[in-house]
Amino acid sequence: MLAAPLPETRPRPEAAHSPFERPAIVWLIVAVGLAGVLAWPTLAPVLRDLRLPDTDDAMRMVQVRDLLAGQPWFDLAQHRHAGAPPMHWSRLVDAPIAGLVLPARPLVGPALAEGLAAILWPLLLFGVYALILHRAVRRAFAWRAGALAVFAATQTVLVTGLFAPGRIDHHNVQICAVLGLALSLARPAPTARDGAAAGALAALSLAVGLEALPFIAAAGLVLAGLWLRDGRPALPPFLGFGLALGLAAPALYAAQTAPALWSASACDALSPPWLWLCAAAAATAASAALVAGGRAARLGLLAACGAAAAGGFLAFFPACAAGPFTGMPDLVRQEWLLQVREMLPLWHLVRIAPEAALAGYPPVLIGAAVASLWAVRGRDPAERRLMAIAAGALWLGLALGAPQFRGLYVAGAFLPLVAGPLLDRAVALLRAPEATPRLRIAALVLSLALCGKVWLIAATAPQRLAGTANALEAEHAAWQDCGARRSIAALDVLPPGLILAGIDLGPSLLLHSHHAVVAAPYHRALPGLAASIEGFRDATALPAVAARVQADYIVACAAPARPGETPTVADRLGRGEIIPPGLEPVPVPGTPLRVWRLRPAP
Repeated sequence: MLAAPLPETRPRPEAAHSPFERPAIVWLIVAVGLAGVLAWPTLAPVLRDLRLPDTDDAMRMVQVRDLLAGQPWFDLAQHRHAGAPPMHWSRLVDAPIAGLVLPARPLVGPALAEGLAAILWPLLLFGVYALILHRAVRRAFAWRAGALAVFAATQTVLVTGLFAPGRIDHHNVQICAVLGLALSLARPAPTARDGAAAGALAALSLAVGLEALPFIAAAGLVLAGLWLRDGRPALPPFLGFGLALGLAAPALYAAQTAPALWSASACDALSPPWLWLCAAAAATAASAALVAGGRAARLGLLAACGAAAAGGFLAFFPACAAGPFTGMPDLVRQEWLLQVREMLPLWHLVRIAPEAALAGYPPVLIGAAVASLWAVRGRDPAERRLMAIAAGALWLGLALGAPQFRGLYVAGAFLPLVAGPLLDRAVALLRAPEATPRLRIAALVLSLALCGKVWLIAATAPQRLAGTANALEAEHAAWQDCGARRSIAALDVLPPGLILAGIDLGPSLLLHSHHAVVAAPYHRALPGLAASIEGFRDATALPAVAARVQADYIVACAAPARPGETPTVADRLGRGEIIPPGLEPVPVPGTPLRVWRLRPAP
């Protein structure tokens, strides 16, 4: 609790007359916040046109559609991508989305069924997230703080961006799993059952994707550190976490991986390298139960187990020590991977998308500072533990997010844990007789500073008042038009063929047309990525690249020109400013896309 800046308020008789003491009023505020996330302008394009927010969402729906069309459960290859690269995504996410699509098909048709699933899946996940959040905050504080935490979630850009209509990628599943993991351990005296729940959720997160691995590792290290410090009283959650992780991770791996591939190592997905670490966690926790000595004995065990785990990992899986993108050529790394927005460092994001940087980094930084102070100065043990967990997650997220923006994704889920109680305290101060106007204003401003939407409004207000469009938003809208169903479906007048196009156009081509693609934004499809980069950075090389990959069509689309920009070859192709030698235009009406094919040899 922030004892000095935001003191406890003493109840007084007239406080009962405050509208914020009425649950109906508070939950109405929460509903208004949720309505802002689920406004019709955001729902209609997804429902009507299956216009999904991100290329990963489009690829997820393609994968779900293939599963429903009969592609085997263990076959994760994308067969309409050149080379049929295996996807590293989990069928554990495909299955529930398919479960929403399948029963709706006879009622509304295949197209609308997919739109409904793309809306319902993130909404259901947000319900799970909100339930976990509300329960944890209410348990440590009170009902109003829990409700306001849910409201704060609707104002946190890092949260709403991952639960928005159409967001069927796996990050929202990971957020729910990691938040559930952390809050399972938030009780003042967590039990073995709490630890087991946390371990199972950690395994689920790893099975879905490895992005939350640092947070899972941090949870394990904290539990190990508490056992080192406190001994036997801290053993139950440590033992439950380690054993559940060590048992659940292999079970989920077997459930989504073909038996023939069980021994195949992959640095970008749950596989033997990461199962080794899960097994090491289980072995360490089980060994801890056998230690009867003091702190020196416990430290010796942890050091020995840690050295064995790290040494075995480096000895058996040395390639994975360099990260998930093993074997990537420098061309692809520099020209594609390091240009992806979620991979950008803070200092680069500030230059090209300052509004995104402001909506993400300052709230997390302020939230981490507030949570840290609250964890130190709070009077209630439950409050201190919850805030300590939030502070740890937020500081870790900042450390990960500075070099890569996506490091903030998981951390953002913890912001409402701090914002809800802070909003609750600010509301209470409004009617506290001992609170000065300056203190009330400071509390309210501090609470709002944790809401990313406030920063986003402040960052974009000058442009909106001046009536000038945000360049990044305009470019995104143009690309949405390029990848829209009506734009892509127009290509189906052409016989099915292999399309060489810009990397980000690949998933939309797969989702909305009957064509195959050379490239899509997935790091396992390296030959296609390299071909697209080589072809669209040099107009004279494009025909040769198209011939090499045996492309039937070349497709380009570009955003409108911006003043002062230097257009790329891909932009000039998309605007029709150049036609590479050796290509002939293919007229396709009703689309902003431009299509060519190789000119037949004379």
